[in-house]
Amino acid sequence: MFSFTGVTLKEDQGFSTLCLELDVASVGETPEEAKEMLLEAATLHIEGAIEDGLPYLRPVPTDDDPRQTMAEQIVEIFRFKVDVAVHAYA
Repeated sequence: MFSFTGVTLKEDQGFSTLCLELDVASVGETPEEAKEMLLEAATLHIEGAIEDGLPYLRPVPTDDDPRQTMAEQIVEIFRFKVDVAVHAYA
């Protein structure tokens, strides 16, 4: 099980979410929808990286961290977990 930090931001139209450890983002019409989409995007990113033998962690650079650059747009900072099953084949 992997644990990550998500940030929900208010946009001009709707909301966006960003996973700070993976540099994966999503959007939605509501904060809840954006969070649900982020969970799916993070899961797919991790599964794809593991299947391709690539590193899954890609932290957001400090200069691009919305906690530093867009604090006025932050709706919520939250923790979430992703459980990924890995299958081995010979």
